[in-house]
Amino acid sequence: MFSEIHRSSHDEDGERSSRSQVATTRNRSAVKPLFHSWLNWSLKMTTSFIGVPCGVPQSSGTHLISPRRVQRARAQPKWRASIGVSDEAATTPDTWVPASELSKPSEWPTVMSIEDIMKVLPHRYPFLLIDRVIAFEPGKRAIAIKNVSVNEPFFPGHFPDRPIMPGVLQVEALAQVGGIVMLQQPISDGKGDFFFGGVDKVKWRKPVLPGDTIVMEMTLEAYKKRFGIAKMVGKGYVDGKLVVEGLFTLAMAVDKE
Repeated sequence: MFSEIHRSSHDEDGERSSRSQVATTRNRSAVKPLFHSWLNWSLKMTTSFIGVPCGVPQSSGTHLISPRRVQRARAQPKWRASIGVSDEAATTPDTWVPASELSKPSEWPTVMSIEDIMKVLPHRYPFLLIDRVIAFEPGKRAIAIKNVSVNEPFFPGHFPDRPIMPGVLQVEALAQVGGIVMLQQPISDGKGDFFFGGVDKVKWRKPVLPGDTIVMEMTLEAYKKRFGIAKMVGKGYVDGKLVVEGLFTLAMAVDKE
């Protein structure tokens, strides 16, 4: 009896194993088409990306490129300038002006050269921020220019990737133009110094960039000789457009002997 029970259990285990084998075979047969379809799709995507047809080996020195990559390569130029000159800004042969003509004195006269400015102002490099005085009305106003070069000492840090003249230095440059008025007759005899007493309503309209020339005007509005206090209005222009303006209070300091 024990042998019969053992034989029956053994037969049941055999049937179960055969059933599992049949189920595994069916699952494999069902998964196989899915795997093949996925493999074909992967090969097609790889072929379209790298341009190498499936089943074709690459020989040394031979590279097959897909037509889509050829079209993209033809559409893009081999060399592309980061900054170009537009057709409107470019000079044509009919409008070309030679350097001999462009080098002639411009409409800006030289009322005070840089040597004359240094005799009036105490500022020196790198803080002397005006290059030439082009108009001067004693005791009233002055106009000076500042040629902004990319070699200015503040550009490496303001800013490395986008050089812009600091606004506070534009205000300082205007104050120095005011000093041209304050440190000459009839306001003073040139002895003493002048200092900021206040700056009001300062506005910056546009950034000042390398290559710009700032034309700055300072006009004396009021002066109290007893206290040495002057009120001035300053404006700066680049290419005829206002870039900075403000109201200045300057104080004269004279050493007593």
